[in-house]
Amino acid sequence: MIPSSIPVMAGAWALAVAAPALACGEALRGERRTIENSRYTVAYTTAPAPIEVGRHFVVDFAVCPRKGVPVPQDVRVDANMPEHRHGMNYRASVVRSPAGAYRAEGMLFHMPGRWDLTFDLVAGSRTDRLIGTMRVE
Repeated sequence: MIPSSIPVMAGAWALAVAAPALACGEALRGERRTIENSRYTVAYTTAPAPIEVGRHFVVDFAVCPRKGVPVPQDVRVDANMPEHRHGMNYRASVVRSPAGAYRAEGMLFHMPGRWDLTFDLVAGSRTDRLIGTMRVE
């Protein structure tokens, strides 16, 4: 005879398997973009959106390590215009919230065109660089 708890446990297991995993940065507000490599996923939004030339903006983001990969000890955000070979005229500061999300403040794109938003994730002696490209008009 099969104990009556087996169908309940099987049903609970089926629900757990069927439930989708939470997406990286799911709690971020606004249009979420993601970039990833073999070790991390970074989900981010900007405010205001869209970004306006000559106006400060913030980048809210989440860093999601893959299984077995450490949480970064340091996170840096910067941006540059590869076609013009220069970066921003401002240095962003990154603050981590108690909930584990991050905010980069002090961002400003001083001219229109293609910008590469760069996230440097430092864990031990290794730095992973993830780059998201955007066009600002």
